[in-house]
Order: sequence, then C-alpha cells, then structure tokens
Amino acid sequence: MAAEASRSLPIRHYIEHPKGSPTVLRLVVGSQLRRLRKEHGIDLEEAAKAIRGSAAKVSRLERGQGACKEHDVADLLTLYGVLDENERADFLALTRQTGARGWWHRYSDVLPEWFERHLGLEEAAEVIRTYEVQFVPGLLQTEEYAAAVVRLCHPHASAQENGRRVRLRMERQASLTRPDAPRLWAVVDEAALRRPLGDAGVMRGQLRHLIEAARRPNVTLQVAPFETGGLAAVGGPVTILRFPEPDLPDVVYLEQLTSALYLDKEEDVDRYLSIMDRLCAVAETPVSSVEFLEELLEGPG
Repeated sequence: MAAEASRSLPIRHYIEHPKGSPTVLRLVVGSQLRRLRKEHGIDLEEAAKAIRGSAAKVSRLERGQGACKEHDVADLLTLYGVLDENERADFLALTRQTGARGWWHRYSDVLPEWFERHLGLEEAAEVIRTYEVQFVPGLLQTEEYAAAVVRLCHPHASAQENGRRVRLRMERQASLTRPDAPRLWAVVDEAALRRPLGDAGVMRGQLRHLIEAARRPNVTLQVAPFETGGLAAVGGPVTILRFPEPDLPDVVYLEQLTSALYLDKEEDVDRYLSIMDRLCAVAETPVSSVEFLEELLEGPG
C-alpha cells in the first residue's frame, strides 16, 4: 500500500497544482508508465499487446512523444496492477490534460511540427542552457534582428508569413520575464556576434539588447571567442533543458535545417553536459563577456 501511495503523489501533485505545457504533462505520464512497467518486470512487447499496438508505440508513449490516449493508459494501468479507483482517476485526468493545445498552436501555419515539442519543453523548463554558433539565441533576439534571421531562413515566404514567425519568436521570450521564469545560461560564439544581419543599426541594437539581458538575474551570458577553437567542433547549436520535476530527465535539443533531434538517454545527455561545461569553462566570464559586447558596440559601424 505504501508503494501505491508513493506512486500516486506525483500525479496528484499535477492535478492539484496545474502547471506545465501539454508537452511536459505527456512526459510526466510517460515517465510514470515507464517506471510502473519496469517495477513489474514487463517488457515493451507485453505492454504493446495490452494496448493492441507495437513496442514502438509504447516506447513513444513512455517518452512523451505523441498523444496519450485515455484507453491506452487505462489498459496499461490494469496490466501494471494499478487498480485503485482514485489513483486511476488521477492518471486518466492528467492524460486528458495532455491533449490541450499550447499557446503556440495559433501559429501552426508557420510552425514546423518538429519545433512544437521544443516550445513545449522550453515553456516548462527550469534551466535552459544553450550554445549558439551562427545566430544570437532566439530567446535573446531583438525583433529587428529576428526579422533579418527569418528572412534569411525563409527567403521565399511572404512578408505576412515571416511576420508571424517573428511574432512567435517574440512571444517565446515572454517566458524570461514571468514570475517563475527559467534560468537561461547562453554561450554565444563570437562569429554570431560579428556576422552582420540587417544593417549596422540592427546589429548595434542587438548588442545593446544582449548587454541589457545579461544584467537580468535569471540570465547568464558568455561569449566564446575565436580562441576557443576546437570546442566549436561540437558541430552546431545545442540546447539542454532541465525541469523542476525530479522524474523528468534532461533533454538535449539539436536543431537541424529541416528537423531536430531530441535526446534524453542518460549517456547522451551526460556527453552534451560535459561539452557544455567545457565551453563555459573556456568562454569569457559573464563580466568579461559584457565588456566584450561593449567593445564590439563601440567599434566601427
């Protein structure tokens, strides 16, 4: 009975204290189902039979990828011996909440499906660590700089479509000023700061914005100068998201040109955390990074 009580606490907490995007609620349901399955020594194939699906479907459900169907969760709870009516009711109530739409749904006409998950994770993260090579991180872009980036990435889109992409990016940034704002720890490659986007006024405005952002209590900004050399061989932008929920693993987000990878296996996350730690160690300190930005701002142009 004690084990049953401990299982119900995390779910009950989300029912009584609703918080988090549907994306994270799917992760919560999935992580609980995975823990229950492993506690009972049931493999993916056996679980798949209970929901008349495939092992891959169960795996996606446990990893919070895709919709949580109430009848599937109910069948899995029965298989895992969760028969208490109150506990089942909590699970199913949370499952229904996973079907809600995030605020970004109204931008679905210009929002790629593979990026929606990132927005949901970002919305609920407690800590966001990011390394950017080519551009200033989206959460720290000015509207003018964001417009230049969007035009570069979508040269054939209409002005209206690109305008909506910019508004989406600006709305994302609201998370940094809310009462429970996440901590953003960003390392920006010097190349991103020197690469001109828009006219000189746009770049100067962006540099001033970064200096102002670096003074926020929940923002840590470091510049990775060219001297860091080989560490840029990490290959491209990396974001690591950490959540306040103890059962949820960190997620590594790797954005590509037309898709993205989401990694949550412990060995993958540890590898990227190690890379990020090394980058932070060799990058300019937060104080010297602001000085670096000020020197760029005072330079030519």
